[in-house]
Amino acid sequence: MGMEDVSGRPRMKPGTSRSPLGWARRNLFSGVGNTVLTLVSVYILWMVIPPLLDFTIFSAVWTGTTREACLVPDAGACWPFVWANIDQFIYGRYPPSEIWRVNIVFALGIATIVPMLIPAAPAKRFNLIFLLVVYPLIALVLLAGDRPGLPPVPTSEWGGLLVTLVVAVTGIVVSLPLGIVLALGRRSSMPAIRMLSIVFIEFWRGVPLITVLFMASVMLPLFLPEGLNPDNLLRCLVGVALFSSAYMAEVVRGGLQAIPAGQYEAARAVGLGYWQAMIGVVLPQALRHVIPGIVNTFIGLFKDTTLVLIVGIFDLLGQVRAQLSDPNWTVPQGALTGYIFAALVFWVFCFGMSQYSNFMERRLNTGHER
Repeated sequence: MGMEDVSGRPRMKPGTSRSPLGWARRNLFSGVGNTVLTLVSVYILWMVIPPLLDFTIFSAVWTGTTREACLVPDAGACWPFVWANIDQFIYGRYPPSEIWRVNIVFALGIATIVPMLIPAAPAKRFNLIFLLVVYPLIALVLLAGDRPGLPPVPTSEWGGLLVTLVVAVTGIVVSLPLGIVLALGRRSSMPAIRMLSIVFIEFWRGVPLITVLFMASVMLPLFLPEGLNPDNLLRCLVGVALFSSAYMAEVVRGGLQAIPAGQYEAARAVGLGYWQAMIGVVLPQALRHVIPGIVNTFIGLFKDTTLVLIVGIFDLLGQVRAQLSDPNWTVPQGALTGYIFAALVFWVFCFGMSQYSNFMERRLNTGHER
C-alpha cells in the first residue's frame, strides 16, 4: 500500500523526481518490457499521425465551390465537399424551408440537457419532467409537422445528424429506466417476474442489433393487424430501445449486487418499504458505482446508430455515403474526407460523454486511487 497525503492522494516516495524526465523514467522506461512497448508505440504513432495531419490539414484543400478545386496534384482532404453538403449531413433531405423547425428542436434540447448536466443548476426535477415528457412531444410536433402552419415532413426525408441524435437520444432515455426496472425484476423474489425479466434480457442480449433492426423494419409488419403499419423510423426506435435496455439491465444489476446487504437491512429497520428503500437508499448507491458502465453503454448505443442504414434510414454516416455518389463532387479523396468528417463528429459526442462520466466519478468520489 503506497503512502498517501492528507487529501487521500498517493504521495511520491522520497527522492523521486517530479520533473518530466523523472515521470517518463517511472512510467515509460521503468523496465525492459515497458521500454520496448514505449518505443513500439512511439514508432506506430510516428507512422500514423504525421501522414494523417498532412492529409487532413497541411495538404488539404480548404476553399472552393466545385470539384475542380480538389483535382490538384498531391491534394489532401477535400473539405469543400463537406462544406457544400453540410446541410445534407445535418438534416438529410429535410425541406430547406422547414429546417428552422429542426434548429428549434436542437436549441431546445441543448437548453434542457445542459442544466441537467450541471450539478449546481436549480430546478432539476422540473428539468427532468420537461425533458422526459414535454420535450419529446414538442420535438415530435415540430419535426413531423402535420399541424396547422406546419407542413408534414415524413421520416423518410429525415437524415444525417438529425436521425443519429433521434435514435441515440431515444434509446438512451428509454433504456435507462427500463433497464432499472428489468434489473430489479431479475432480482425479484417473485418467480414469475424474475423469470420474465430473465427471458427478456437474455433474448435481446442473444440477438445482434442488426437482426433486431431488420426484424423491426421488415418482419414486424407481417405480424401486425391489416392496416396497422407503423413508421419505419418508429419501428427502429422501438427495436433499439428494447435492445439497449437489456444491456443496461445487466449493468444496473451489477451495481445492485455490489451494495452490501446491510444497506437493505438498514432501510427495512427504519421502516422503509421496498420502493422507498430502493429509490431512496439502494439505487442511488448502485447507479453511482456503475457510472462507467452506464456511459459505456450509451457510447456504444450512439455508435450503433449507424446500423439503421441497412433498413433504409440515412443517419450521419449513411448520408455521407449517399453524398459520395453526387457527380458534382466525385473526387478521389472525397470518400476518405467524408468518413474522416463523420468519425470526427462521432468522436466529439463520444469523447464528451466520456469526459462527463469522468467528471461525475470524481465529483461523487467513485474512483478509488491506489
